[in-house]
Amino acid sequence: MSVTPRRLTAEAGRLMRAAGDPATAEQSRSYFKPHDRVRFHGINAPRLREIERELFSRVKGVWGIHDAIAFARLCVTNPFNESKVLGILLLSRYHREFEQGLLSEVEGWLSRNQCDNWSVVDALAPWVITPLLRRHPSLVARVRRWNRSRNLWVRRASVVCFVSMARHGEQLDTAYDTAVVLRNDGEDLMHKAVGWLLREAGRTDASRLESFLLLHGPTLPRTTLRYAIERFPAPTRKRLQTQTRGGETGVSISS
Repeated sequence: MSVTPRRLTAEAGRLMRAAGDPATAEQSRSYFKPHDRVRFHGINAPRLREIERELFSRVKGVWGIHDAIAFARLCVTNPFNESKVLGILLLSRYHREFEQGLLSEVEGWLSRNQCDNWSVVDALAPWVITPLLRRHPSLVARVRRWNRSRNLWVRRASVVCFVSMARHGEQLDTAYDTAVVLRNDGEDLMHKAVGWLLREAGRTDASRLESFLLLHGPTLPRTTLRYAIERFPAPTRKRLQTQTRGGETGVSISS
């Protein structure tokens, strides 16, 4: 009997329920704010990857990209975080087959709040959106416009998908333009994401980041500035905070 996306989704649910641990679920929930709508089976990352590998082994060489998309589509509608991430992980294995139309599918998951917290977005963006943009660069302009969306998760994805690209010296203009567009965003999750993007852009060209912060730093949220300058030497961090009217240094990047 062939393994359909729906059959594999059912098997994934069985495996995740069996692997769930209430203590791990409680710990995972502690990384989110009280009002965040997140649910966990309680599966740590290594075990979740083991489950994904086991499931992929059943369809390797049989499924194509459209089967993987159908599986991910079912997974992201599941209320449990691990299910959403599992679907994204398996879909990412087919990155060499990504077609331009996948972007509309992904945008729908975000805008319908099926990927509605930072951990799922931060899986979807680098594992699916980034390789899609590398395969189809013409889509970059469309994703850049997401940073004006009213939906928080669409906006967050528009930043996080460029993080690894900026780290390798790609899309630096996009990184800096995005920071300017989002400097008045009211969400703390966006302040952190933009600072993360700027920090990674600075890996390639620290002097460009410093110049950007001297020009725009006074208008950036303080959280964004603190994230952005984290890799500078301490004297440079202190000087930039002073010159941009910043506050205290030191922040731990976790989301």
